[in-house]
Amino acid sequence: MKVLITGVCGYVGSRIAARLAASSRGLRVFGVDNLSRRGSETNLPFLDERGVRFFHGDVRLAEDLDALPQADWVVDCAANPSVMAGVAPGTATPQQLTAINLGGTLNLLEYCRRRGSGLVLLSTSRVYSGSALNAVPFRKTATRFTPAGRGLPQGFTPRGVSERFSTAAPLSLYGATKLASEVMAEEYACNFNFPLRINRSGVIGGPGQFGKADQGIFSYWACAYALGRRPKFIGYGGRGLQVRDWVSAEEVAELVLKQLRNPGSKAPRTVNIGGGLENSMSLRELDDFCRDFFRAAGKTEGIAATRPNDVPYYVTDSALAEKHWGWRLEEPNEARLERTCRWAQENRDFIARWWGR
Repeated sequence: MKVLITGVCGYVGSRIAARLAASSRGLRVFGVDNLSRRGSETNLPFLDERGVRFFHGDVRLAEDLDALPQADWVVDCAANPSVMAGVAPGTATPQQLTAINLGGTLNLLEYCRRRGSGLVLLSTSRVYSGSALNAVPFRKTATRFTPAGRGLPQGFTPRGVSERFSTAAPLSLYGATKLASEVMAEEYACNFNFPLRINRSGVIGGPGQFGKADQGIFSYWACAYALGRRPKFIGYGGRGLQVRDWVSAEEVAELVLKQLRNPGSKAPRTVNIGGGLENSMSLRELDDFCRDFFRAAGKTEGIAATRPNDVPYYVTDSALAEKHWGWRLEEPNEARLERTCRWAQENRDFIARWWGR
C-alpha cells in the first residue's frame, strides 16, 4: 500500500508518516509539503531516517499534486490551523486561509477522483458552533469550568461534545473552511465512489511540537515556560478556567493506521478523536503543572476580555471512534504532559530560534 501524507513536515504530518512507515514493510509512505511554515524543514532529516520520501510541493497548486506518484490513500494534514487566521493582525488573510484549507482540499479530492485513492481528512473540533458552546451552562469551580448538568444541548454528552453537536455558524473562518472541506469530501466520495474517513480532532500536541500559540495550549504553555516566559490567561474573566482535552500525533496515527487497514469498515465516515475527560485540563491546571515542573515563581496574570472565536470548554466525546475502531488512548495525561515539558526543557535553544527570540 502506498500512502501520501500532505503537510508531511508539520508536527502532525511528520509523526503520522513516521508511525505508518514503521508499521509494516508492505506500506510505503511519501509526503508533500511547501515548507512555508518556519521550522518545518527541520523535520526533513526525521522523515528521511524513517524512509519517508519527501516531495516539495503545494496543495494549492493542482499541477504539484499531478506530479506526485500514485497513492492508494491520501492522509490530509495540510492546513493553516489558526482559529485567529483571517481576523487577527499578522495572520493569513481570509483569501489565503481559504486557498489552503478549502482550495487545497479540493485539489486533493481531484487527485483522489483521478487516481482512485482513498482519503483520510484530518478535520477539527472547530467545526462545532462557537456560539452553541458558549451557550452551554457551566458552573465555576476553583480551577475549571464544568457542565452544569441541566439544559445541555443536543450532542453535548456527559463525556463531552459528540458528532451530533451543532455545526451552525458562527464557527470561525478556520472552522468554516474545514467544515466546507468536509462537505465537499462527502460529495466527492459519494459521487466518485472512493473511501473517505473524516477525523475531527481537538488539540493535538506533544514532544517535538514547536509550541506556537496556533498549535494549541499544551505545547505552547510548556514551550513558553521553558523559555522563561509567562503565558497569560485570556478571556472569561482571566482566571484560566477554560478547559481543553488533547492527544498526541502518535495517538492520532494509531487511528489512521486502523482506518487504512480496514477500508471496508462500516464505521461512520466522520468521528471525533480527542483525549476526553481523562485527558482534559483547564488553563489554570495546566499552568500549575508547568509552574511546578519548571520551578517557576510568581503568579500568572489574566486578561478578562474574551476574544472572538474563544470557547469556554471543549472536551471530546470519542465514543464512536472507540466503538467502531477500538481506538483508545494508552498514555496517561500527566505522562504526556511531562514528556512535552521535558522535551521543551531539553530543546530551549531550538524552540527559541523558531519563536524569534
